[in-house]
Amino acid sequence: MKVTINIDCTPEEARTFLGLPDVQPMQTALMQQMQDQLSANMKAMDPETMMKTWLPVGLQGIEQFQKMMWSQMSSAMGGTPTKDTKK
Repeated sequence: MKVTINIDCTPEEARTFLGLPDVQPMQTALMQQMQDQLSANMKAMDPETMMKTWLPVGLQGIEQFQKMMWSQMSSAMGGTPTKDTKK
């Protein structure tokens, strides 16, 4: 035996019938909060701000790497270390 029941109702009517809470106000508030947070994060993604944040650290790392390489090469070749490599 096979029984089929078709119920034609909106999601709001089904929630009310089943006694489920209306979460629409909470969803609206959360979406607004997410939108505000996304807008604030997009301001931080400005290319100029990103370059100011990343560039000094990147250049310092390159300079340190160069100093280390020069000191290793000069000590391997039997040379005396330069002023920058003495520490």
